[in-house]
Amino acid sequence: MDYPMDYAERFQQLDAWLARYQSVWRATPFTQHKLPWEQDWPELATWLRSRSLAEAEQAHTQLQALHAPQPFRELSLQAEALSQIPDWSVAPVQSWPELLERHIPGRKWQQITRFAQASQRGWSQPPRHWLDWCAGKGHLGRLLAWQGGQPLTCLEQDAQLNQDGRALSQALQLNAQHLDYDVMTPTAWNQLRPDHSLVALHACGQLHMTLLEQAVVAGCAQIALSPCCYNRVDGTHYRPLSQRARQSRLHLSKRDLGLPLQATHTAGQRSRRLRDQSMAWRLAFDVWQREVTGRDAYLPTPSKPESAMGQGFIAFCNDLAQHHGLKLSASTDWTALESRGWQRLAEVRNLELVGGLFRRPLEVWLLLDRALFLQEAGYTVSLGLFAPAHLTPRNFLLLAEEKTEQPITSL
Repeated sequence: MDYPMDYAERFQQLDAWLARYQSVWRATPFTQHKLPWEQDWPELATWLRSRSLAEAEQAHTQLQALHAPQPFRELSLQAEALSQIPDWSVAPVQSWPELLERHIPGRKWQQITRFAQASQRGWSQPPRHWLDWCAGKGHLGRLLAWQGGQPLTCLEQDAQLNQDGRALSQALQLNAQHLDYDVMTPTAWNQLRPDHSLVALHACGQLHMTLLEQAVVAGCAQIALSPCCYNRVDGTHYRPLSQRARQSRLHLSKRDLGLPLQATHTAGQRSRRLRDQSMAWRLAFDVWQREVTGRDAYLPTPSKPESAMGQGFIAFCNDLAQHHGLKLSASTDWTALESRGWQRLAEVRNLELVGGLFRRPLEVWLLLDRALFLQEAGYTVSLGLFAPAHLTPRNFLLLAEEKTEQPITSL
């Protein structure tokens, strides 16, 4: 396998950099009217606060191209250097039977095919038996089994998904079994064997951490993992896997773990519009409640269904006020208040660009924790990108193969 970097050294560099600037990336512009770093970087803060919401949205996915006052550019270059990962994303040219991609949305199918192509690069031994973890209908495992002719085991707790996947595998005459197992239970872990090559595309937090831990216990031959939703873990704080990460000064909360997930490459226009309206109205209410109560602190507000926004801004604010036992004045200038909410949203989105510089580095830190854990367990590890960001912002692929003893030959 290729070795794009010294994982321990890169982790140490990232760990020191993230610890140094943790007051910056842990700041929450949505709930804080003044951020800790603004006093140190007043020119940058003033410049960001003067920009529009549209300018913030445009810069959100192109942070490196933003010509902002220092230290933005300096931080951007550091983040880019520390997040550099080999790019393995090449569009497959192979054609497949229609059954393999039936009922799979186009973007998802592209993710699957690119994952399948990248997941077999560099392993010294060919896979012997695929195991698809949290398989759903087993689309990923089925493609790999069809390509290589190996047996396939799919672990999925939804019986209907297994039934559908079983029918598709049988139609392709594959040697596949779809088992009704919750992968968070010992009965599922007992299915793991040393000859298994485990694959998981976008397995959420605790699901993929359990995969790694149990694969090591079982001595599984190979692992191909694309993690997702790092914040979906047990407990209130992150529990590092590797010895090096356990020695870190960083103690990550669930909110910290959600920072890498804030990129919105694939969000649709309608979803973004509804999200913006909801946030602007919440920020408008926040402006009002701070002035009325005299308390300069954010009041957590309950989530609202999409229908709540259809009732209008006044009803939306009244509902939040009632929730907190407050009473809106009949003389409130609703137009001005809503306008202040949209202005606050523009400020929030632009100020968030600074924290956005740390999204990718923090995700690489988390991935390196997983890579180092596997190295400590005796695996050869490689980390790269299996797809471009426009297909999925969660485009990292972690590959691992258990080291095999070389045979002793007589001279």
